[in-house]
Amino acid sequence: MALFFDADWFDQRLAARGTDRIGLAVATGIERGELHRIFSNERSPSAEELAEFARVLETDLLEVTIRSGVAVRESAPGADTGDRIQSIEARLDAIDTWLAEFEASKKKAVG
Repeated sequence: MALFFDADWFDQRLAARGTDRIGLAVATGIERGELHRIFSNERSPSAEELAEFARVLETDLLEVTIRSGVAVRESAPGADTGDRIQSIEARLDAIDTWLAEFEASKKKAVG
């Protein structure tokens, strides 16, 4: 599950390009129901999906990854050190998973 998917940011970027979520689904080859699950934080986007989002939005992959909730940067106000460490570890786990998926997709594309 994504830590926090910034649906408003994606909707704004899509609108700036004259399209919407349906257009994103068509352009990326993602079923509309699956895209809805991503936008509503029911599941995390895959490495391939993140790359497609970046392509369609003409945006840096890192920005898309951060806005997809894979790498949230701020901790909750008043969080203690233990909570902050757990949050950082959760983000690192999400990044590790994304990197593994990305590397696997690169190997498939090359091989």
